[in-house]
Amino acid sequence: MNVKLTASDGHQLGAYYSEPSGSAQSAVIVIQEIFGVNSHIRSVTDDFAAQGYHAIAPALFDRVEPDVELGYNSADVQRGMGMATKIGMDNALKDVAAAIDHARTELGCTKIGVVGYCFGGTLAWLAATRLGPAAAVGYYGGRIAQHAAERPLCPVMLHFGGRDPHIPRSEIDKIHVHYPDLPVYIYPAGHGFNCDQRKDYDPESARLARQRTLDFFRKYL
Repeated sequence: MNVKLTASDGHQLGAYYSEPSGSAQSAVIVIQEIFGVNSHIRSVTDDFAAQGYHAIAPALFDRVEPDVELGYNSADVQRGMGMATKIGMDNALKDVAAAIDHARTELGCTKIGVVGYCFGGTLAWLAATRLGPAAAVGYYGGRIAQHAAERPLCPVMLHFGGRDPHIPRSEIDKIHVHYPDLPVYIYPAGHGFNCDQRKDYDPESARLARQRTLDFFRKYL
């Protein structure tokens, strides 16, 4: 179902909400790629709900254009990158915070995790360093290394593709230098390996990363 959120600056945005079948006191905020809250992100959100969490995917692109759903062709990639740049990390983080607040105040969740993919992977890291959820997981966040000096306020797990042309190994190593004990997993896959609608989808890497993520959330949420 769709719900409305209000950010700290008064901006109102939509979000896709998937409700668990039983009672739950924990939530997972699913942070989109540069393609909006499209069918893939909704399916990921539904999967977390099926695992027993309230799951919310805030529509970050609502700050530019409501109800954006993009595909994975080159034109949509460029459009999505442009929208993400226009919004900026700080504004996007306000919308992530609005989803966290909604889970806490409207759904009564006591523990809230965040998980993000691509654009959302970097935002998951920034949520961990600035918003302090109970746990955070980032998939192939391309700008995490730029913010590696920011110290997480909660447990964090990161996933990267070893064949990702957008995130060189040197950037992953930079994160490891700052946080040698932080779980960082590298898979024999490219960028976007978790998305079954993308050419870089790698089923085994996606399965393993998902299992590690679920185990991580079960530990901390």
